[in-house]
Amino acid sequence: MTRLYDELAEWWPLLSAPADYAEEAAAFVAMIRRHAPRRPASLLELGSGGGNNASHMKAAFDEVTLVDVAPGMLEVSRALNPDCEHRQGDMRTVRLGRTFDAVFVHDAVSYMTSLDDLARAAETARIHCAPGGVALFVPDDTRESFAPSTSHGGHDGEGRSLRYLSWSWDPDPEDRTIVVDYTVVLREGDDLPRVVQDRHVEGVFSRREWVDALAAAGFQVRTESLVHSEVPDPITVFVGVT
Repeated sequence: MTRLYDELAEWWPLLSAPADYAEEAAAFVAMIRRHAPRRPASLLELGSGGGNNASHMKAAFDEVTLVDVAPGMLEVSRALNPDCEHRQGDMRTVRLGRTFDAVFVHDAVSYMTSLDDLARAAETARIHCAPGGVALFVPDDTRESFAPSTSHGGHDGEGRSLRYLSWSWDPDPEDRTIVVDYTVVLREGDDLPRVVQDRHVEGVFSRREWVDALAAAGFQVRTESLVHSEVPDPITVFVGVT
């Protein structure tokens, strides 16, 4: 498990603040409603992380269940979303024994690094998607859209602050993975800042591979374009309908 989601999990709200997710969360709710034949009452998020999307999306549903593989991130989310059910599990293997009107998989799906991983995540979503349900998958990039990039950010909290630089690059354009390197600077009180480096290996698949994986899992596949103020180019969202 990467350091951001393990030993640094308690710092997550200063790296990625819940308020920053309001605009795109509203867009995700609108997409789910657009493709659902009826009002969706229950939502399952796979790879929910610190619960930032859920903190906005939960108002649109009667019941929200959040699943993540990292215990530390679930603790962050429980503090933010005490009204949601939280379960620890891997999106490739978790089985909750019930279905939901909507299944949402945000950028945590980027940690699927092989076609087998992608197929297993799609199968998990399909198993938990009720008849007439909708599943939304939001990878950061497809193979067609990926380009090396850098970003930076961070926030101040009570007696502590965080700043980060991330650098996305592709060591081997012939495979299905990229690398995202993070340099994170942590400051507590008047102490000298502490610097942490963390490498994430992520999967990048072509649009055709995405469509094939979701179709093989039993979804009717559609696509949407996510456009919002924080991204320079539209993001492809894959929609699975049962």
